[in-house]
Amino acid sequence: MTDLTTLLEVGGPVAALGGGAAYARAKHPGVYWSTVGLPISTARLLSSYGSVMEACGLTVAPSRLRMLAVKATTRREVRPVPPRRGIIRPTSTGLRLRLRLAPGQEPADVAASAERLRHAWGVHAVYVTTIKPGVVELRLVGFDVLRRVRMPRKVDARFLQVPVALREDAMPFIRDYRTVPHQLTLGATLSGKSMYLRHLIAGLAPQAVALVGIDCKRGVELAPFASRLSALATEPEQAVELLPVLVKEMEDRYDLIKTRQGIAPDTPAEEITSDIWGLPESERPVPLVLFVDEVAELFLVASRKDEERRDEMVTQLIRLAQLGRAAGIYLEVCGQRFGAELGKGATMLRAQLTGRVCHRVNDEASAKMALGDIAPEAVSAACAIAPERPGLAVAGDTSGGWSRIRTPYLSLSDAAAACRESAHLVPDVPALKPFLPEVAVRPVTSPAPAVEPRPATG
Repeated sequence: MTDLTTLLEVGGPVAALGGGAAYARAKHPGVYWSTVGLPISTARLLSSYGSVMEACGLTVAPSRLRMLAVKATTRREVRPVPPRRGIIRPTSTGLRLRLRLAPGQEPADVAASAERLRHAWGVHAVYVTTIKPGVVELRLVGFDVLRRVRMPRKVDARFLQVPVALREDAMPFIRDYRTVPHQLTLGATLSGKSMYLRHLIAGLAPQAVALVGIDCKRGVELAPFASRLSALATEPEQAVELLPVLVKEMEDRYDLIKTRQGIAPDTPAEEITSDIWGLPESERPVPLVLFVDEVAELFLVASRKDEERRDEMVTQLIRLAQLGRAAGIYLEVCGQRFGAELGKGATMLRAQLTGRVCHRVNDEASAKMALGDIAPEAVSAACAIAPERPGLAVAGDTSGGWSRIRTPYLSLSDAAAACRESAHLVPDVPALKPFLPEVAVRPVTSPAPAVEPRPATG
């Protein structure tokens, strides 16, 4: 009886502790990782590092000098040598570990064993990054960071850089307009594309940048940010007037570059290799970011007259995509559907858009249009995005690299408030003044009276 009582007294707290750990793992994975997962995974890594590397085929035969030294000092068996391990650095989402590769090894060998390392050390995922020749970094992620997105508190984001989402390796996904000037963003309804767009605009609002919008859905997506926009077109008729103005602004900036650098006035814009960043800061025009929401609306035609208008707009967009970077004009093209069937110029426009972000789409053709030409293996990852995970997307660029990302939640009111707070930063671009959107003034509601008036009696 005494033994049973003692067992119950000990088992109660143990069961409660186990239940608390299970609850934390399901509801608060970050807390679970810091308290339970991190010590366990660290102990597994330290105790099994050599055997795991040998099982993964990441060991090499020891040098002749090492073999002679071991035989001379001990009678132990000479075992293969694993990559030299650096200091284990814990993070809030996992572990970081640097390896110095043995002669004859390459980073691809370690990357091919990432799945084995994940199971051996009990973590959610393992990612391999090359630091320098002969040195790679293993980034171990302890839990699914995309299930409940929390951006890092400190992100090194500079001018024209916006931390817009979180990657699956727990690193921030930064939209860098200087590195990737133009981007195509696709996503079906309720896929999170609008949330991605909100983060971009809210992140650019405090910066010295001119924001221009084309939203042919009557402005339902971009009109809430009108206080920070330098121009807004909400109908195709307005877009067909705005795009030539942007092209003229681009040509004027090229003329400014030619004048400053002594280039012949008749030199074609395609042959000018410099950009506005070579100009003195006092003469440098402000960068301009053009947001095109629902680009398919610009391609749709219903008559011959609409077809001529469509060809004109598409031609202007292609010119901006081809030549805009050097003039400090960047494109953010968004849509639910993008394919060659949109009409002439669709594939040519896509070829100029370096960055690609594909949320959940309704057909495989759209995923292929976004990612098929840069990373064919990313198409299947984009098609596997579940509807119950809005904001999840596959991001890539023309270098062939890609990763899964997810945008954190940002309400429309918060994004609009960020634009209102930065309304004084709207730059003066004379050419865009005719397209400056009207900002609706919020009605001031009078406070309710403390005492209700007495009903009239007659």
